[in-house]
Amino acid sequence: MDYVRLGSTGTKVSRLCLGCMAFGAGQDWMLNEADSVPILKKAYEAGINFYDTANVYSNGESERILGRALKQFGANRDDMVIATKVFFQMGKSLNERGLSRKNIMSAIDASLSRLGMDYVDLYQIHRFDYETPMEETLEALSEVVRAGKARYIGASSMFAWQFAQYLDMADAKGLARFVTMQNHYSLAYREEEREMIPLCDAEGIGIMPYSPLAGGFLVGTAAAGTLRSQSLMMRGRFARPEDKAVVSALREVAANRGAKPAEIAIAWLLSKPNVTPIIGPSKLHHLDDPLKAVATKLEASELAALAAPYVSQDVMGAMRPGELEVMLRRFAQAVRPRG
Repeated sequence: MDYVRLGSTGTKVSRLCLGCMAFGAGQDWMLNEADSVPILKKAYEAGINFYDTANVYSNGESERILGRALKQFGANRDDMVIATKVFFQMGKSLNERGLSRKNIMSAIDASLSRLGMDYVDLYQIHRFDYETPMEETLEALSEVVRAGKARYIGASSMFAWQFAQYLDMADAKGLARFVTMQNHYSLAYREEEREMIPLCDAEGIGIMPYSPLAGGFLVGTAAAGTLRSQSLMMRGRFARPEDKAVVSALREVAANRGAKPAEIAIAWLLSKPNVTPIIGPSKLHHLDDPLKAVATKLEASELAALAAPYVSQDVMGAMRPGELEVMLRRFAQAVRPRG
């Protein structure tokens, strides 16, 4: 395993981050604890020290599974870099969602309790909150850092102008500054290259792409992915002829190398500066190709062939107010337990 700095911080993380969204219960692509632990163990033994979860994943069960598993492995907490998130609805109260001071201060304590840890290394806002002043959010996150409950703060999908406002406000008011952006980025979805990634590069922000295989679409099989690719979160995406052309180019480059498409898709992301993909395996063998990708160096001609078929598409991830409410409902169905 190779290690790089987390953005422009001094903290070192593995080139791959293990996403823990599949650990818990409630959907056909989620795993109970007994099935989750072997995946976590394989990642840990492979040298992955960076783990990403969220309070909303299976209503907190993902955090519990991760915390218990790392203790079971005898992991040195100082070696581990643990990230979790806050924003989505966690209970019946109107105040158990969003980025208000009230919710942030309660949510960090609840996450730490579930993880069984005194602090997280990276505390991330899961989406942009249109209902809470940005200054209130930054002040609350700064207090979380000052209290030693988080080492750094990070953000997730939003518009670049929103992220730029957060960064500018933090600098102007001497508040904690976001060090990472967890955004939607892959060979199949590259709209982030227009504004967000150049902004992050200019500001020294680490990029942590989620869904680096486009929900399984870039696995390149006839079935076009996993059960998750057919979930409420992924249904209807990447159905354009242009998307299929991306997969065709990916298959060709992979075949010429004698590699799997998934390995090449991850290697493409790893060829980008300051990028640490979040991989979300739901089976043990799903780790194999991403782990191989760490040592895979693509030639300039291969990178050009992979990039050529892409055609611009509608923005995914970052949401306007009305779109956000729809996404909140879909997300709740996809990641919270049934019943």
